[in-house]
Amino acid sequence: MKRVTIVGAGVVGICTALYLQRDGHEVTLVDPLGPAQGCSFGNGGLIQAGACVPIATPGVLRAVPRMLLDPDQPLVIHWRHLARLLPYLARFVAAARPSRVEAISKSLANLLSIALPSYRPLIDAAGAGALVQPVGELHIYETEAAFTAARAAHDLRRRRGVRLEVLAADELHRLEPALNPAIRRAVFLPEPVQTLDPYDFAAHLAAHFVQAGGVVVREKVEDILIGPDGPVELLTDARRRPVDQLVIAAGAHSRRFAAKLGSPVPLDTERGYHLMLPDPGVRLKVPLMSGDYRFAMVQMTRGIRLVGTAELGKLDAPPNYARALRLLKPAQRILPGLRGEGGVPWMGHRPSTPDSLPVICRSPCHPNAYFAFGHGHLGLTLAAATGRVMADMLAGREPPV
Repeated sequence: MKRVTIVGAGVVGICTALYLQRDGHEVTLVDPLGPAQGCSFGNGGLIQAGACVPIATPGVLRAVPRMLLDPDQPLVIHWRHLARLLPYLARFVAAARPSRVEAISKSLANLLSIALPSYRPLIDAAGAGALVQPVGELHIYETEAAFTAARAAHDLRRRRGVRLEVLAADELHRLEPALNPAIRRAVFLPEPVQTLDPYDFAAHLAAHFVQAGGVVVREKVEDILIGPDGPVELLTDARRRPVDQLVIAAGAHSRRFAAKLGSPVPLDTERGYHLMLPDPGVRLKVPLMSGDYRFAMVQMTRGIRLVGTAELGKLDAPPNYARALRLLKPAQRILPGLRGEGGVPWMGHRPSTPDSLPVICRSPCHPNAYFAFGHGHLGLTLAAATGRVMADMLAGREPPV
């Protein structure tokens, strides 16, 4: 039995804690806000088995100039942060080479292959089965140009063995009757699973962790004290906290902790927005991904969530909620009758790497420290897989990927 301290209580930290707990370890989660208060609160709620297409691709690369000039782009880069972002963007450009995209997609597909199987024992043990449902995801295209532009991504998914179906117009509208009849093109991925509310789901898992003897501490980690054999203490805003084994799973805040541990990783914040519509006036049967406007529309217990727009900026920059509010107009075009009254905008910090690959490893410098961050858009999807790999690493077992 080892004593393990995890910095970060998002869904990745929670699932890592649960897997370590299953191995008999004594586990403490340390987070200033408590469980599932960051991206785990505001994401799109999907466990996406087919999400093997990285963000950096040749098609996205051609759109970089528009990201600098057009505030309505799905991903925006702010001029005032450009100098600071240049090293990250240089790596982003390198990751967009066709050969790298292919290699990255294979790595993502390996992790995705264990995503759902890794969740099953956690969901069963926590009694959380009612909070998830198999729904698939529907990629819709209003224009022929958008449908054609998406072909390369769907071909990449096919090469990785992802199941998908190109739907005729009548099949599309049987599957989702709320859609604008003018939308005639769609691709359906049947394997994704949806949480009815990502916060409720993660909080339920965290509650099970505590019921099984785990400890959650609401403290802000300000520094890591390192001895001859690795990290020995966390300096928090409340106390000095001794550590035996340390896991950094603090999302976008992990960069400074990794640097303190000798690993200056290329991690940045992709500030993601959503708009929650509590009284939408329509009900979706399946999550929708707009290929024209590059955002998602997802039915949840508290309404419909419009999610997907993002910007590269700073962790401490104030939110620009206009990014979320801009989603309403295209959503109403896609879903006639959609009501926007009472919509609540939100912003969170996606922990993104230039090549879309998460950092899941033992620290190269310290044998008692581990990294589990950088999941970008796939934190919920890959949380349980990450926890399973982390547990294998701490136990000296061969990980499944």
